Amino acid sequence: MLIIGGGQAGLSAAYFLHRHGLGDRYLLVDHSPGPGGAWQFRWPTLTLAAANRVHDLPGYGLQDALGTDCDELPAASSVPKYFGDYEQRFGLHVRRPVDVRSVRRNPPGDALRYHVALGGGAGMTTSTIINATGTWDRPFVPYVSGIDTFRGRQLHTHDYRRPEDFAGQRVLIVGAGISAIQLLIEIARKAPGVETFWCSRREPVFTDDPFTPEQGRAAVAKVEQRVRAGLPPASVVSVTGLHNTPSINAARADGILAWRPMFTAITETGVLWECADGPDEELAVDTIFWNTGFRSSLDHLAPLRLRAPGGGITMTGRLATVVADDPHVQLLGYGPSASTIGANRAGRAAAAHVADLLDTP
Repeated sequence: MLIIGGGQAGLSAAYFLHRHGLGDRYLLVDHSPGPGGAWQFRWPTLTLAAANRVHDLPGYGLQDALGTDCDELPAASSVPKYFGDYEQRFGLHVRRPVDVRSVRRNPPGDALRYHVALGGGAGMTTSTIINATGTWDRPFVPYVSGIDTFRGRQLHTHDYRRPEDFAGQRVLIVGAGISAIQLLIEIARKAPGVETFWCSRREPVFTDDPFTPEQGRAAVAKVEQRVRAGLPPASVVSVTGLHNTPSINAARADGILAWRPMFTAITETGVLWECADGPDEELAVDTIFWNTGFRSSLDHLAPLRLRAPGGGITMTGRLATVVADDPHVQLLGYGPSASTIGANRAGRAAAAHVADLLDTP
């Protein structure tokens, strides 16, 4: 069997395969140069405390590896160290860097159901696939009329490095998730001479109420309902809203979180709000900074034709990790398992499903 992707979900699946006595039956391939999944590519100023709760991998906690005072460590270096220690501690079978180019079905009746084309012309066959490739490699930027005419700079969360890169600029941050809020505040606070603006398609909902396990389960259930129906998954944050923090409250008091609705067009020098009952409003900016999320990295699975008419992939299984039309393919980090906590649960479910498949005559 083959696990594709060495982030949290892939490592969790490998760990639980060992627990099922299948430690000699799988290979995990990862295209990154080293351990750490997408965390190794995050911006240097992102700390563990601000990383939207990096969750413990099963059997060996983050603080066990890094110490109890690790909150202010940079995520881009500390998470790879943790993941690397984890791989060695449990003897996980990881090979990297390996690029998976495509997955195709072998002829019916072949026990090794899939041919996997790898980079450099190599290939392999496998009976079962656990895909855990995440989203980092597919940053999403929505199409807006005039986007190709803008003469300034456009970048995505994926490309961000440090706030000083925006010094002296007029910067428009686009997005309603936690990354958009955190980076808006960081740039406004730390980039010398910067002027920031903020907009998104929907106005974020902030709450002072503590996030309860019941709310988490309800949010995940809504996302799970979509993927079971073959619809594209929504983000969990879009269901739960955002929790107020001292940093967010201070930014609001200082006027940094002055929200605007989404613009309707992009011009050569900025963005435009077209008004049917009045004059259009234009905002000149030097940079448009898209914090508009990611899409699942599934292009290598395109030959399997997994997508449903609704645009998503119809999922089944206890935690919706199993592709309904092809139960020997599982997707971790897709839909309800697209979180650090969900990745662990999905890894456990994926390993259990593989064990069941091997017990089936």
